[in-house]
Amino acid sequence: MGLSRTRFVNLLRSQAGYHEGRDKNGNWNNIQKFSPAVPGLEWSQGQAWCATFTAWGADELGARTLWPITASCYTAVQWWKKAQRFTEYPVLGGPFYMGTVGQDHVGVVYAYDADKIYTVEGNTSAGGSYQGDGVYLRVRPRRGPGSPYGYGVPQFDEPTVSADPDLDGTTKASAPIPAPPAPQVRVSLSRLQKAADRDIGLPQGGTTHPADVNPVEVALAAEGLLAKAYAHDGSYGSLTKTAMGRWQRRYSDAKGLGWSGTDCDGRPGRTSLTALGAKHGFTVIN
Repeated sequence: MGLSRTRFVNLLRSQAGYHEGRDKNGNWNNIQKFSPAVPGLEWSQGQAWCATFTAWGADELGARTLWPITASCYTAVQWWKKAQRFTEYPVLGGPFYMGTVGQDHVGVVYAYDADKIYTVEGNTSAGGSYQGDGVYLRVRPRRGPGSPYGYGVPQFDEPTVSADPDLDGTTKASAPIPAPPAPQVRVSLSRLQKAADRDIGLPQGGTTHPADVNPVEVALAAEGLLAKAYAHDGSYGSLTKTAMGRWQRRYSDAKGLGWSGTDCDGRPGRTSLTALGAKHGFTVIN
């Protein structure tokens, strides 16, 4: 049986917001629904489960032979390499692997552009950690610090779509391979403002609406206004607020608006946020 890229990605994305269990002390415990659901991986219950999550998606769609059915990221990387289906470029619908040899973490790419990959990941967190608490949609850098070690190239029913200039797919397509779909990233202004009002008062790394904050942090980092080390934690802390204030002043100066005071204090406003989103691939909603 084959594997549809669209069905596979949509299945994984449908799990966004799912969380693992907690122990008696309230700590996340790696107990989740995916390990028991994958024949042969039942033993992995209570272990790191990012690789198990991707294997679950393939198994659910009857494609065990087309995906590494393993709980180990390192083993999965070797599986792709042995099949000669591994690349340093993003692959639409394919897995990305983090770590010096891909051993630390895995997720699946649902879109990419020149600088970023847009992913769905299990066993991560709002801050993008390699040992997290649930399934999240993330934005990660495609190059440089924090970027993947490499990518698997699945044998999908559809032609392969990849940034690899030498990659044609399983069979050479008779028509040009289409570009990846534009990421549908939406940022809520009201949630972002709540995060700006609340996160600074929380313990270091505390978050209120990380899914809305993360794309903004990535954009501010791309503008050189926020250090990349702080561009993926999902917390609208003091550094993010300062960076937003700098963006607001930059935007005001470019447009000759003469903003000052609360107009550029780092609390997000619709006009400057919309301009940031238009430049970096997200849409502002209420």
